[in-house]
Amino acid sequence: MGSEGYAPLFETRRAKGRFLYRMFAASMFLGICLIWAYRVIHIPTEDGRWGWIGLLLAELWFGLYWLVTQASRWNPIYRSTFKDRLSQRYEKDLPAVDIFVCTADPVIEPPIMVVNTVLSVMAYDYPQEKLGVYLSDDAGSELTFYALLEASHFSKHWIPYCKKFKIEPRSPAVYFSLTSHLHDADQAKELELIQKLYEEMKDRIETATKLGRIPEEVLMEQKGFSQWDSFSSRHDHDTILQILIDGRDPNAMDVEGSKLPTLVYLAREKRPKHPHNFKAGAMNALIRVSSKISNGAIILNVDCDMYSNNSHSIRDALCFFMDEEKGQEIAFVQYPQNFENITKNELYSSSLRVISEVEFHGLDGYGGPMYIGTGCFHRRDTLCGRKFSKDYRNEWKRESIKTEESAHELQESLKNLASCRYEGDTQWGNEMGLKYGCPVEDVITGLSIQCLGWKSVYLNPAQKAFLGVAPTTLEQTLVQHKRWSEGDLQILLSKYSPAWYGLGRISPGLILGYCTYCLWPLNSLATLSYCIVPSLYLLHGIPLFPQVSSPWFLPFAYVILAKYSGSLAEFLWSGGTLLGWWNDQRIWLFKRTTSYLFAFMDTILRLLGFSETSFILTAKVADEDVSQRYEGEMMEFGGSSPMFTILATLAMLNLFCVVGVVKKVGLDMEVYKTMALQILLAVVLLLINWPLYQGLFLRKDNGKMPWSLTVKSVLLALVACACSTFFHFLLS
Repeated sequence: MGSEGYAPLFETRRAKGRFLYRMFAASMFLGICLIWAYRVIHIPTEDGRWGWIGLLLAELWFGLYWLVTQASRWNPIYRSTFKDRLSQRYEKDLPAVDIFVCTADPVIEPPIMVVNTVLSVMAYDYPQEKLGVYLSDDAGSELTFYALLEASHFSKHWIPYCKKFKIEPRSPAVYFSLTSHLHDADQAKELELIQKLYEEMKDRIETATKLGRIPEEVLMEQKGFSQWDSFSSRHDHDTILQILIDGRDPNAMDVEGSKLPTLVYLAREKRPKHPHNFKAGAMNALIRVSSKISNGAIILNVDCDMYSNNSHSIRDALCFFMDEEKGQEIAFVQYPQNFENITKNELYSSSLRVISEVEFHGLDGYGGPMYIGTGCFHRRDTLCGRKFSKDYRNEWKRESIKTEESAHELQESLKNLASCRYEGDTQWGNEMGLKYGCPVEDVITGLSIQCLGWKSVYLNPAQKAFLGVAPTTLEQTLVQHKRWSEGDLQILLSKYSPAWYGLGRISPGLILGYCTYCLWPLNSLATLSYCIVPSLYLLHGIPLFPQVSSPWFLPFAYVILAKYSGSLAEFLWSGGTLLGWWNDQRIWLFKRTTSYLFAFMDTILRLLGFSETSFILTAKVADEDVSQRYEGEMMEFGGSSPMFTILATLAMLNLFCVVGVVKKVGLDMEVYKTMALQILLAVVLLLINWPLYQGLFLRKDNGKMPWSLTVKSVLLALVACACSTFFHFLLS
């Protein structure tokens, strides 16, 4: 529709100050080139030669990787929508939307948390008869099904309350925790009643969860529990499919007499000898089953801890899909991954602040962000493998599923779609649905869709669309990033690598944007070099950087100041704090020396056939004392993880080297002038590692480092220093 009267449903704005940033980036690159030149020109012939070459390789990598990261900062754009125009044009013709919520473990992901997410998406500001909500339970847990059954009853009261008073957010647990006093007497009275109903439901669910069994009267009353009669284990059971609210049923009404959304529980069949392909397999089963029940043209998928924080998110997303001029080329709309339990100064840097506020806007400028597995609206057609065509037009008026089967008959006839054998000799997991064979199936799926000619959109509204639960311990954070970075590296080395699969299919800027994350693990080796080599050479009095009086000192000083002042500016502009930025730098170092290292090693072992792909869930709950330490921004150790061993050993190695050089040279200022940058690096590492020293020696709570790990790290650091001294003696 190219007429003068055309009013778009969304607006795209390019970021201001792009020219200034590009000038800044050019000056940075000049400084990096001068550092490379210095390293090549001044390679020593004797003392420090191998350490010098090690730093040269590390700095070559850091410089090249920095160039790659500039793609996501070169052309950022920002989106906004016009929901009023959408309503004026399409209110009676809005498409059906299917919402997929995935859970996999009732212990790590408690049922009460799961149903709060389900209730939040059931209460969207959207025609209820056009909503279908599907819960995939990969644990096949009776407890989760019972919680969903309870939620289906509570929704008859909750949804009309939400719509009557237009409340936000629509997760009952969050809403009640934020609502203390209401001035409206009528709403206050209804609030008291609805909160009582919620607390009763919550008590029943949590009691059943604690006891590990369902009340006998419920088992007798609800026939759906009979499907667990043949249940052997979470890894060995038949398909369990239950339509709890049938949207076709004229009696499916709330207490106000309005239609309710369809609500379905699915635990796909699992057998020990059949690969189940983790979350990707669950999503593909949901795509097939939902196509025969509600068949929404749009699919939203959310993790079970990511509740809806904005009831208008569907309408925002539809502004992109239903735009008359540009909507037909958009495959998915990705919202950022935000969290509700982030501490003020972001202890574990879990907000992904710079990624959400800076980098993804940059990717959007090159054809769209990657699909991150949650908070994403898809066209059903594109998830099913449809290629983009310029002749493609929005087909929102789909024929509704017409069947005279009862809900029971329908669910029995559809169980085969979620069986282990259904995908045999089909294109599911390859050309159709989410891709298999990678821990980050979401990223590889989004890349494949974009390579079929589609574009994606990044929408980051002021009122966050979804809020989830971030890791509350250091180990959870590092393990999560290990899984993400390992999956990204596997993509880089697979046939779907953006480096060659995307070549000619997506823009060069978007290829570099993907590579920013795919190359995460390779940063580990260069970072380890910078953490170890300068400290050991400092111990022996061997300079690896130019003196303060040398002209070559200037490019090093400029790059350091420009890099970290730019990083700080980005972080503060994105809404962070100064201490939050410092914590971000700490976690950046911790991830590179542990998560990325293990991801790199496991990927190599997998390529050699010594290990297989695994999927590790991040815990969504924590003990009370762990939560208290997290809220007080005290770093949690408390275990003997191999990652902690590496971190503690590196911290002790740096401490021993600093103490050793101070003991040797005392207050000899000439030494400090000669090795200023080396000493600065060592001091910064000491400050960054301060929480580790606290955990090793100063803390008495349960979150401290185990004594055995303290001894081990001290011994390993001493051995490293001794070996370095021995080899230095041999070579001198």
